Amino acid sequence: MPDSGDVHAVKASQRADSQVRVYAVPPRKDATPDEIVTGFLEAMTSDDTNFDTARSYLTPEASKKWRPQESTTVLAAAPDPGTPVPGRRDNPGMSYPLLGQQIATVDAQHAYQPVPPSDYRRTIHLSRKGGQDGKQWRIDSLPSGLLLGASDFERNYRSVNKYYFASGRDVMVADPVFIRQRQDPVTRMDPVTQAVKALLEGPTNWLKPVVESRFPSGTGLKLDGARSLAFDDRNGLKVPLGGRASHVGRPQCMKMAAQILFTIRDLTSARLEQVELLRADGAQLCVLSAGQAKEYAPDHSTGRPDNQYFVDSKQRLAVLEAGDNETGEPQNVAGPFGDGRLEMSSVGVARDEHNAAAVSYDAGGLYVSSIVSNSELGDPVITSSGKGRDNRLSAPSWDGRGDVWVADRDPSRPALKRLANGAEAPEEVKIVPGLDGARIEAVKVSADGARIALLLTKDGSTTLKIGRVERQGGGDDAVVTVTELRPAAPQLETVTAVSWAGPSRLVVVGKEAGGVQQVRYIQTDGSTVPNGILPGLNQVKSVAASDDESRPLVAYSAEDGIVRLPVGANWQTLVKKGSSPVYPG
Repeated sequence: MPDSGDVHAVKASQRADSQVRVYAVPPRKDATPDEIVTGFLEAMTSDDTNFDTARSYLTPEASKKWRPQESTTVLAAAPDPGTPVPGRRDNPGMSYPLLGQQIATVDAQHAYQPVPPSDYRRTIHLSRKGGQDGKQWRIDSLPSGLLLGASDFERNYRSVNKYYFASGRDVMVADPVFIRQRQDPVTRMDPVTQAVKALLEGPTNWLKPVVESRFPSGTGLKLDGARSLAFDDRNGLKVPLGGRASHVGRPQCMKMAAQILFTIRDLTSARLEQVELLRADGAQLCVLSAGQAKEYAPDHSTGRPDNQYFVDSKQRLAVLEAGDNETGEPQNVAGPFGDGRLEMSSVGVARDEHNAAAVSYDAGGLYVSSIVSNSELGDPVITSSGKGRDNRLSAPSWDGRGDVWVADRDPSRPALKRLANGAEAPEEVKIVPGLDGARIEAVKVSADGARIALLLTKDGSTTLKIGRVERQGGGDDAVVTVTELRPAAPQLETVTAVSWAGPSRLVVVGKEAGGVQQVRYIQTDGSTVPNGILPGLNQVKSVAASDDESRPLVAYSAEDGIVRLPVGANWQTLVKKGSSPVYPG
């Protein structure tokens, strides 16, 4: 810092993380009905404590009934008050229709639920009530919860992944929810504390059947009047828990701490190094470091970056090992998939990168073989009798358990099939409820094995849905079903390709109604990712992403061949002739 010399005016640059904030303004005396309605809608978008200013637009009775924390309705744009309707003799006052296009709701569990864009129409009613200032217009009837336009929702809320364990396994599964960007108006908690509180409340209803929390039921925070969980000077987080958790054993406590560490690690700019859980009396329960938590990461996390694989111009499996620069030469893998004994159309590589599953060039057979040693090709483990390649087997996908998934697109016998451990007899996986005439075009299973992404075609349109993978029984004899499919990209009219790109993120290729093809990131709950639309690329047929966000996105373009998108760069040609790019999984 200079301590002498002249003072000169400088032009300040705007900080990159600056945010617009709305400060609620109470109604003026003798405000008109229009001003009351407009002021209330604006006050709902603020961070005002307990929405006190928004409540000043309501009658005392309406304020007591209003529960803004119960749900949030998200519209494409801010709600539009329509033409007011005067009241009747038996119901005096003034009614305003609230109009808009609904795109989503957020429930009391903070879970985002997209809906196909549809007309929203609710009514807000005003009456004149006497008081200290004489008769004033106030709202006496209104829709439940908050009502926000998409831009206000994005300004006030952020997505965070809560983490639970896959049922029966010590593997983390992400459960995305939305919390307030800053302090929550009702609880006055900061984002870190909000996230921990939401974690302790348990998984969202959709994910609950396939995950488990290691926290005893009813465990809560013991803040003793404080509203925030603070980091110490070593980037550690101390979390005081209520009495229900005070007597758990160390193994269970370490898993509880892991759930908190995974939940908080991406929420702050500072790297979280450890989590310390405290008993109700303040004594230490256990401490978990970031390094110790790695054993609970999804099965694909091996400590090394994933390699890139693709089918070369001679229909053989080739690999570009992680760490090779742009001039690195791809090499064919060992065994029948790399030496030309099997001409293939698509491939899926096991997450440990020891084996692969390949679909023959005519898409009629699925083969499994080692890609690290020479072996016999063997017979196909799954076959399809469909007429033509497009009516046979889809590209295969591996989950973190080592199971291979593939769809048979034969119109006469469509099926979703699973090959346990990549070696057992194939079984057909039931989908509950059914597909209602839709056909599975593509299958991608998450690393944790608890969720599956399906591209479904019906009436000439292909949509993306996410389902839960439920298992009844243990071991290889478990009965596996896919349940409760929900839309993941309702804003896209058609989806061409999809890949998992993180614990709760997908990369999709598709287009909106009347739009052009685009590559974008979306959340598994159907919400959009800020700055999620990627640089343009023509005629994209398939796409692949690693769960390691430092690895480049890879795609196959009919125009440009195999291309990749390094972080912070533009698309680069990797191989001019090739297809079916994949990362392990």
